[in-house]
Amino acid sequence: MSSPSEIDTTVPHSARIWNFLLGGTDNYPVDRQAGERIFAVFPGMVAMARQSRRMLRRVVRHLAGEAGVRQFLDIGTGLPTMDNTHEIAQRLAPASRIVYVDNDPLVLTHARKLLTSTSEGATDYIEADVREPEAILAEAARTLDYDQPVALMLMGILGLVSDYDEARSIVDRLMAALPSGSYLAVYDGTDSDPAYTAAIRTYNSASGAVSYIPRAQEQIAGYFDGLELLEPGVVPVTRWRPDPGQEDVPEVSCSGGLARKP
Repeated sequence: MSSPSEIDTTVPHSARIWNFLLGGTDNYPVDRQAGERIFAVFPGMVAMARQSRRMLRRVVRHLAGEAGVRQFLDIGTGLPTMDNTHEIAQRLAPASRIVYVDNDPLVLTHARKLLTSTSEGATDYIEADVREPEAILAEAARTLDYDQPVALMLMGILGLVSDYDEARSIVDRLMAALPSGSYLAVYDGTDSDPAYTAAIRTYNSASGAVSYIPRAQEQIAGYFDGLELLEPGVVPVTRWRPDPGQEDVPEVSCSGGLARKP
């Protein structure tokens, strides 16, 4: 596990703002102020945060259950919540191995909550930026076996890469290192709701944090080029294989999908 760098409590961070929107307490006044500004313009932000998290849970259940994946590389981990990736995966497959990656030192401070592995499996944490795919892959090799399938999870992180071509390149470089039978899981905010995009513009201009870029659903689908996209394709997170009783939940401006590397 990497050594923590200093936590800057004067600048909001996306992981801590997300934690605030999910009802967590691992955040600072500057993060809560940024979250409240978003909520004031776009009250649906809380629903988006919660619905995207539910998609993550469904994706991991499918991967560890039906797909038989036993290795996960979760980049843009965020602060620990209920049902983290390793908890979901290891409930279904205790031998699962999970590597978490984030660049917020506060996440590393709480990483002990992310490292409570079963005795059969393993978890690790890397402090790194998604823009450093080769460094991430090298560090993750301590825990993951790249001769066996890996589920790469980029949930809500690629919007922090301002240039779309760079975001595509990051995905391609990460997936190129993984073997056939690996999976890519992505969701990110979309530009389909003017109220949401207005809230993000306010956040980007006023927060001082790294800007977040909502993208067209077609652009999110572009991350999966060359892969075998699973049904129902790239859709709003509420429409990705909803649990029974959740089929009629209103859509949110966040879309994603899951694909297999042939």
